[in-house]
Amino acid sequence: QVQLVESGGGLVQVGGSLRLSCLTSESAYSLATMGWFRQTPGREREFVAAIRSTGSNTFYDNSVKGRFTISRDNAKNTMYLQMNNLTPEDTATYYCAAKGGRIIQSALSSPTQYSYWGQGTQVTVSS
Repeated sequence: QVQLVESGGGLVQVGGSLRLSCLTSESAYSLATMGWFRQTPGREREFVAAIRSTGSNTFYDNSVKGRFTISRDNAKNTMYLQMNNLTPEDTATYYCAAKGGRIIQSALSSPTQYSYWGQGTQVTVSS
């Protein structure tokens, strides 16, 4: 099966930045859709951002739009999430997700649409 491995999480202060990475075990060219989700205790898994295979189309939840940037480098089999101007509300476990096929735009925010998941990386924003 496809493995996804997140890295780059850690502890940062309010207003700081982090860049998360998601390394895939197979060619990223075969993963038409990739995305990031996050989850905190007692809450549902929340959509953060998604990206098409070419990187030309990106989608964001309103809570991160303007602060986070999703990108991918298929030659490196890696997807990224650049997070700027972090707030305590961004504290969560962040998960990488992917699917070999296309996911229609209206369904990109649904975790059930994705076939593969990473184990998560913790992001903590302190005040």
